[in-house]
Amino acid sequence: MAKDPVCGMFVEESPDSIRHMVDGKEYFFCATSCMEEFTAPQRELARLKRQTITSIALTVPIILLTYASLLPREVNSLVLLVLASPVQFWAGWRFYRGFADAVRARASNMDTLIAVGTTVAYLYSAAVTLLPSYFPFGNVYFDTSAVIITLILVGRLLEFRTKEKASMATRRLLDLQPTMATVLVEGGRGKEGEGEEIQVPVEQVQEGQVLVVRPGERVPVDGRVIDGFSSVDESAITGESLPVDKAEGQDVIGGTINKTGLLKVRATKVGQDTVLSQVIALVQEARTGRAPIQRMADRVAKYFVPAVVIIAVSAGLAWYFAGQIGLTFSLLAFVSVVIIACPCALGIATPAALMVGASKGAENGILFKGGEHLEIARKINTVVFDKTGTLTAGRPDVTDVITTATGIDAQELLRLAAAAESGSEHPIGQAIVRKAQGWDLPQLESFQAAPGMGVRATCAGRQLLVGNRRLMDDNHVAMSESAESALRSFESEGKTAVLVSVDGKLAGIIALADTVKEGAREAVGSLKSLGIKVMMLTGDNERTARAIASTLGIDDVVAGLLPQQKEQVILELKEKQRRVVAMVGDGINDAPALARADLGIAIGSGTDVAKETGGIILIKNDPRDVVTALELGSKTVSKIRQNLFWAFAYNTGLIPVAAGLLVPFFGPLVYGWLPFLASGAMALSSVTVVANSLLLGRYVPKLASNDGKSKRNGKGKLGDLASAEIMAKTRNG
Repeated sequence: MAKDPVCGMFVEESPDSIRHMVDGKEYFFCATSCMEEFTAPQRELARLKRQTITSIALTVPIILLTYASLLPREVNSLVLLVLASPVQFWAGWRFYRGFADAVRARASNMDTLIAVGTTVAYLYSAAVTLLPSYFPFGNVYFDTSAVIITLILVGRLLEFRTKEKASMATRRLLDLQPTMATVLVEGGRGKEGEGEEIQVPVEQVQEGQVLVVRPGERVPVDGRVIDGFSSVDESAITGESLPVDKAEGQDVIGGTINKTGLLKVRATKVGQDTVLSQVIALVQEARTGRAPIQRMADRVAKYFVPAVVIIAVSAGLAWYFAGQIGLTFSLLAFVSVVIIACPCALGIATPAALMVGASKGAENGILFKGGEHLEIARKINTVVFDKTGTLTAGRPDVTDVITTATGIDAQELLRLAAAAESGSEHPIGQAIVRKAQGWDLPQLESFQAAPGMGVRATCAGRQLLVGNRRLMDDNHVAMSESAESALRSFESEGKTAVLVSVDGKLAGIIALADTVKEGAREAVGSLKSLGIKVMMLTGDNERTARAIASTLGIDDVVAGLLPQQKEQVILELKEKQRRVVAMVGDGINDAPALARADLGIAIGSGTDVAKETGGIILIKNDPRDVVTALELGSKTVSKIRQNLFWAFAYNTGLIPVAAGLLVPFFGPLVYGWLPFLASGAMALSSVTVVANSLLLGRYVPKLASNDGKSKRNGKGKLGDLASAEIMAKTRNG
């Protein structure tokens, strides 16, 4: 059985199966339509790449033959006609399709400008080449049309490659769903009362069936635990950093990972009703439902093209009727206006600024995935952060150690607790062991896990209990008033408190929490100083969320959210409050919100789904780069607008000349200068655009990120616990 990469259904692998090779991998499809949907982007990318390479290969000799005069004039023009024809009508065919669409929509766009300008240049040049007696001035413009088409194709290719990668987000979400499930069939050959275990495709699981989920496996579908106890990693769905203990009667979510114990789960939601399937649907809906931002060049072309056509027609008619100098000269005036008005630098106006902006972004650890994301960055007035993994480290770390027994200091307490937890696989136990990494720990003599409570262990002849209040109560360990007060204080701060008992007496408390990232508070403060509203959305509990938000200075917090609820909050901000929203996240649970937001900003250390859904990727794990990304996006768009002005300025300034302004003074021979004037305008506009774009390289971020290296003590966030002064809190009871 093979899984269809489009619809997720299982396909029998047989000679009759629909199979297709993509990037050296073999895929099986349930229907031809699925195969076509999956391979269409690859086919279009390959086609665009062939057209661009061919266009470049033909344009280079066109430029050489135009300005080097290597052949006799008549032969040279014929060779240019042969070379320019494939560029015009094969490589440039997509612009004619866009032009036809614009005509049907009764509008003009970038494709209209390219199609009209290059076609007029090509047809006039072809007429001069094939009918030289009718065109006494005999100048050809094959180089102009070929260069324009080639430059814009290069920009389209770069854009398409970026967008095609983004389409993989949904496929990676599908990969989270297990392909097979273990179903418990009653009355089988298994032990009495247990039934027989059989493997079935997850699509065949029915509501009410009992599933067996072993440690390390993903939960196949949404369900409810009917037997067993385990810790389940739900970070992919809820974003909560700590695994959640699951016992009989508690719900589990499909796609989450069972960490420790064996669970028997009764399926409650299957197929498209599962939470994971809803996340996939939301991502698809948000990406396809959001209208793409109209390009600035298209907005300029909307008014520029009609204006040029009106001027060209008016010039031709004026010279024909008022000047009475004949059809040939009048046609030349019309053609000259259209040719000289088509700005060659328009093809590099946006790519040049994007290239410099992208390079500057990469230098600062920021990846922009397209011009539309840069354009919207300057309009953002609300930034919504995910908590876990975005503003916080995404894993529990020891933050406080309190001793309550005489003769046991903070270091000794942590050493004993780490020794006891060295046999545990629980993330909290691993965090304690990690804090004591490199220390000389006592030998673990015995170990027993107490599911849902903690561990019992013997180390260096001492009886240790490390766990929660329930473990202490079951073993009759008394709690002092000071310990109760400290416990309540930690819980109010949203921290996980681990009690440590030595030889039957409470020795201390170790507090753990998902710690705030360096620079997070600075980033939030900077955004607020810019007048940007800052919010935090999280799947974590309200108490922990409020504690983190208070530390960061964030007032607007919504906690306990599932992925679809995060997406709904973003939608309400956009539609009801009319906010322009940027969502910053790192997890699969953030994907719907990232897709729904006006601008998705993904943390580079996050999941592939988040990075492919977001429009901007922060390569370094630093929240301050959000501020830099918005600043750089705004400055890059300013450069693009300036470039568009310079791309049009020189050519537009020569339109009166092309229309015949100088003819009364110099006669019709002025049109012999037009090739040089057009070339000069092309060169000046291109140099100006490139030089203006390069000025963006002088941008310096206001907030300095940590360049991937922690500025803190390399021994950990709390430094060396051997010194009581470095401890966040150390109280002796």
